[in-house]
Parts: sequence; structure tokens; C-alpha cells
Amino acid sequence: MKQRKVPLRKCVACQQMMPKKSLIRIVRSPEGEVSIDLTGKKSGRGAYLCGKEACFKLAHKTRALDRALKAPVGPEVYEQLARDFLAVEEEFLAGQGREEDDDE
Repeated sequence: MKQRKVPLRKCVACQQMMPKKSLIRIVRSPEGEVSIDLTGKKSGRGAYLCGKEACFKLAHKTRALDRALKAPVGPEVYEQLARDFLAVEEEFLAGQGREEDDDE
């Protein structure tokens, strides 16, 4: 059986290439709204972050999301993303554990 190719994406903060499923996608919708996309299927321009809080803080500090999404991301959006990111981080990590169990 042929091995399936795993899509890789780069974290905008730490610049590390990882499998797409192990990253969290931040998306700018066509309307200009910035949000977290756990499904990876929302339409719009996407940027990927590791599931680590340190990477999110680094992306905020270096304005990496602004460059990746090709639009200014306001401070209120970063605050909202920070709240969402902390809530999503636990859900994301729990999902990671389930996927690893499925692979075995």
C-alpha cells in the first residue's frame, strides 16, 4: 500500500515545519474577520501556529500574523485570540492525543 503524503505547514512564529494537523490555523475571512479555525476548512487566508503559548506570544510580539494574513491585526483582535487560544489549546492538545491513539 502506498504511503500517503503528509501536508506540512510552517509555524509563523518559530518557523518550524510540522504536519498540518499538529498546528492551529488562524484565518482572515473574506470579510476581514480574524479567528481561530480548528477544522482547517474555513475560507480565507490562513496562518499556522504551534499549539504552544510561547509561539503565540512571539507571533504577537513580532507581528507575524499581520504579515502572514496580509492585513493589520488590531490589539483587540490579539486579546480575543489570546483568550480563544488558551481555551482552544486544551481542546487542541486533547485532539492531538486522540489522533495519536488512532495512528497506533
